[in-house]
Order: sequence, then structure tokens, then C-alpha cells
Amino acid sequence: MNPLNPSQEKLHEYYADLHIHIGRATDGQAVKITGSRNLTFANIAKEAAERKGIELIGIIDCHSPSVQNDILSCLHSGEMSEVEGGGIHYRGTTILLGCEIEFNEPGKGAAHVLTYFPNLDVIQQFSAWMSGHMTNINLSTQRIYVPVRALQEEVVQRGGIFIPAHVFTPHKGIYGNITSTMADILDVNLISGIELGLSADSMMAGMLSELDDVTFLSNSDAHSLGKIAREYNVMRLARPSFTEFRKALNREDGRRITANYGLNPRLGKYHRTYCNSCNLIIEDHVNTMTAQLCTHCGSSKVVQGVLDRINSIADRGEPFIPEHRPSYHYQVPLEFIPGLGKAKMNSLLTAFGTEMNILHQAQEESIATVVGSEMAQQIVKARNGSLNLTSGGGGIYGKVIRP
Repeated sequence: MNPLNPSQEKLHEYYADLHIHIGRATDGQAVKITGSRNLTFANIAKEAAERKGIELIGIIDCHSPSVQNDILSCLHSGEMSEVEGGGIHYRGTTILLGCEIEFNEPGKGAAHVLTYFPNLDVIQQFSAWMSGHMTNINLSTQRIYVPVRALQEEVVQRGGIFIPAHVFTPHKGIYGNITSTMADILDVNLISGIELGLSADSMMAGMLSELDDVTFLSNSDAHSLGKIAREYNVMRLARPSFTEFRKALNREDGRRITANYGLNPRLGKYHRTYCNSCNLIIEDHVNTMTAQLCTHCGSSKVVQGVLDRINSIADRGEPFIPEHRPSYHYQVPLEFIPGLGKAKMNSLLTAFGTEMNILHQAQEESIATVVGSEMAQQIVKARNGSLNLTSGGGGIYGKVIRP
């Protein structure tokens, strides 16, 4: 019997969050200094599978030798297993092995990229190569001292995936911190997609024609277990694996990203331009790359917002959304909802199993039997993006306004 053609395989939709940090390895080695200590490889897998309901996750600090030792321990114990097609399996969730890397463009600035590899052996080889071009291979998001196009080639030659991270943010986003045209810095033919970041959505990104053919991802950039899946994607795949993820990014054989679920950009901590001197969002600020002065106090201590940055580099007057673009859904994470504390959250998880079930499956009437009608209404508004919000900026998140 001939095996099924890839285009004839039955496809299903899976929830995916591809940007999760590790705070510490189990040997005590710090990995992401700003990450929670309980963000270990095993704890992330458990949180994603059992509490969040995320079926494909990307842990982007797997280049660290201490983390690699943790992965080996999980595999040797039998608690986890390698996936055919790439990845690590744990209780219905597949973990992709990746790393976040900082590169510096001389005279312009630094930016972050995400890379993913098919298996532990390949990422170990990549780590060995990086260790010769990096000050501390143990830590997360370290600067690599090679030209960025050489880094791209190294990733792709090893069968890896290369994705610029949180591209619009003033803190290490390629558009937000370096350039108005990505093709001036990177080989766009070696890019598999971009990550929008918490302060942008696909409508905003649609102002740049350079991105018309690019696949968009919305990821959490989680620095704690609770932040996993504050942004996530829905992917149509035959099964959650590295190979299927690559196909979805390339929109091959029916695989694709079908939806991005993200914060309303107003909740993002870099959405609007912000003055650090008078601590105010600058609503009427006109941005350029060379002059940024506060219109309230005249200070130059201004953090350029994502919205204003995009408006300043846009090459079209209205956003364009190509047919292949995933639908973008505003969704407020459950932890953002005022009054939804640990006790109520645990009651909801007991009743409905995972956060994805609460956000996508549970009916308002059923939720009300657990936490009351008022909170049920707030949860429904959170998942359809209709809560009242204040805008974020300058590193401070926007907030949900209490009813």
C-alpha cells in the first residue's frame, strides 16, 4: 500500500505558542535572567499540556548546555520522547527546540531573531558552533559576533527555521530598532515568517508592502509560566511536529496558520510613544528616526511606540491584507481580567480542563455556574476582545478597565 500523499493527509487545527523562555535549568544554572525560576523545561511542558491546552510550543533557550542536559534527562526517564518529524512529545504537546539570538548591525543597532531546529542533536551542534562566536552560551538571547546573513545561512544549512522576533518593538525589534526595510539587513529568502510582538497586529503590519508574502506569528514571549499563551496561533497540521510547522509557515500541502490570537495592541507595553521624563503617552507625537522630542516637556527621553513607528515607515496609506493572511483575533488573557483570582481560575480549570477550553469551548451559561454571571460576561468579553482598555507605552502594559 502506498503511503498517503502529504496533501491528502487529514489535517487538524492545533494551538501553538512558539516563544517561551527558560528561567533556570534544574542544576541551578540561570538561563533567562529576567525569567521566573520555575520556568524549567519540564515545568513549561507540564503547564502547556495540562493547564494551558497548547499542543505545539517553542522553547527558545534550548541552546544552553544545561537545558540540553534537562532535555536528555526527560528523554532518558521515558517521561518524554522524540517525535517523528522533529520535536519532543509530552502528554499530547510537542516541544520545538529553539533559541533566541541577538545580532548587532554596525552603526544601526541590535535586534532579536528566533531559530528552531528539528532535534536535539542538531541544536547541540548549532550550540557548539555558536559558542565560538558568543560570550556566554549558557544564557538566553546573547549577542552573536558574526554578520547576521552568515547566521541565517548557518541556521538554514542545518535544516533550521529563522524568524525575526517582535519585529516592531523599540527594544530589539528589527523595524523598531534598526531599519525601515528588512531586506536591507536580512536575506528575506531565508526568512520563514515574522513575529508581530505584543504591541502590533496584522492590520498594522499590513502597512508595509515588504511583508505581503510573509507568514505572521503571534507568540507570548513568556517570562513566567502564567504568561504562556497570552498570545498564540492556530495551525492546520497533520500532526504537531517540526516538519509540519515548517510546512505551515511555507503554506505547503494545505498546512497553514489559520488564526493569530493576540492582545489588543493597546495592551502592549510599547504600543504608544512614551516620555520617561514626564511619564506620559505622547498621543500627538510625530516620529522620525533622528528626532524624538516630547511635545509636553521637550525631553529627548522618549521611547518610540510601535504604532507611531509603523506609521512613520509605512509605504502605503491603507493596510493590505492578502488572502493567505491568518485572521487576527483580539483576545485578553484570563489573567488580565480584574477580579479573576487564583481561586476562581482553579475552579474554572477544574470544570473545563484547560485555558484553551475556557476561551474557545465553554459556553457563557456554563462559565456562570462556576464563577457567577458577572465574571462570565467579563470572560466572554475577554475572548472576543470587547473589554475597555487603556493604552500601554514605554515598557508599561495597558490595562483592562474595571466595569
